[in-house]
Amino acid sequence: MESSDGIRVLVVDDHPMWRDAVARDLGEAGVTVVGTAGDGAKALRIAPATRPTLAIVDLHLPDMTGVELTAGLTALAEPPRVLVLSASGAGDDVLAAVKAGATGYLVKSAGRDELLDAVRRVHRGEAVYTAGLAGLVLGEYRRLSSARERDEEDGTPALTPRETEVLRLVAKGLAYKQIAERLSIAHRTVQNHVQNTLTKLHLHNRVELVRYAIDRGLDD
Repeated sequence: MESSDGIRVLVVDDHPMWRDAVARDLGEAGVTVVGTAGDGAKALRIAPATRPTLAIVDLHLPDMTGVELTAGLTALAEPPRVLVLSASGAGDDVLAAVKAGATGYLVKSAGRDELLDAVRRVHRGEAVYTAGLAGLVLGEYRRLSSARERDEEDGTPALTPRETEVLRLVAKGLAYKQIAERLSIAHRTVQNHVQNTLTKLHLHNRVELVRYAIDRGLDD
């Protein structure tokens, strides 16, 4: 069996039986489940303390959408990667989740082995989608790439190579400390690059920055 060392999962689903079944399957496969939640508010409340490296999120929650929760989780100081596990395979739902920061998207008809494989791959930073959805996401990225080229022609502020590099790592879900270690620069330097990028792009916070980067395929 492939090693699951280092994977810490938070399971968020409003159906107790489904939530418990997913947590049980993960635990039996050697994956550490650090917490479960039936709504978005609890997930956001316990995530900073439990420090999951990956969150499995349902799209339909009682207090917020899974898309809103995904954006909230990816904006944390130590953001987990997000794997959406939903009954919906609708294109709009998939694209909304990806734009909010989800790294993977599976429909609930996926088997146990498919889920475990997706958890391990998303944990490594791979983009994982239920068969048939990858083409949809790729097509959207191509459309956004064309939009990005138009933006450049329209005079969108140019970022420096270092600012772009930092932005790419922010979009991949790395915390500022991790980015500093990856690039061998100071934590404050990372903060300065992010602030300069926010100012140039007229954005206000990390959530908007991540969405901007994902819209332009910088997390690819």
